[in-house]
Amino acid sequence: MSDTTTAPTSPVVLEAWFDLECPDCFQALDDVRALREKYGDRLDVQLRHFPLAKHKHAYAAAQAAEEAFEQGKGWPYVEALLARTADLADRGEPLLLEVAGELGLDAEEFDTALIDGRHLLTVDADEAEGKAIKVTGTPTYVIGGERLDGGQSQEGLRERVGEIADRLLKG
Repeated sequence: MSDTTTAPTSPVVLEAWFDLECPDCFQALDDVRALREKYGDRLDVQLRHFPLAKHKHAYAAAQAAEEAFEQGKGWPYVEALLARTADLADRGEPLLLEVAGELGLDAEEFDTALIDGRHLLTVDADEAEGKAIKVTGTPTYVIGGERLDGGQSQEGLRERVGEIADRLLKG
């Protein structure tokens, strides 16, 4: 290999551990949007599921989000759902299908996915990994091997993530 050849730079990965029925996760979307705007494709924001027991529809919402990613509109679905956390708490699964329809997704396929459980393993794996790395609340972020707990306070979190991303991008 020539010394003038350089490998493409890999983006920094930011894992966002969310519960899709969590109002704090909705607030965290402002940070996620700002970080995406600042870093563009140099920051890969990955949704990781950590449905909390106190939110009875979060587990189904996580499965629905996986179906939305499969249909190509994962983050728009996540954002639309998080904007309606109180509605999700009241209405449950019918809201999951309604949001899918509003975004032009195949709501019938969403219903089938929720019934056949095709995304259960993904959600279960995320939840197990979250427990293994000591995620206890949402939102929680992992970047560069550091876990940042936004469930207690989100103040200063965007800046801390930015500091770590800058350090990682400088290499």
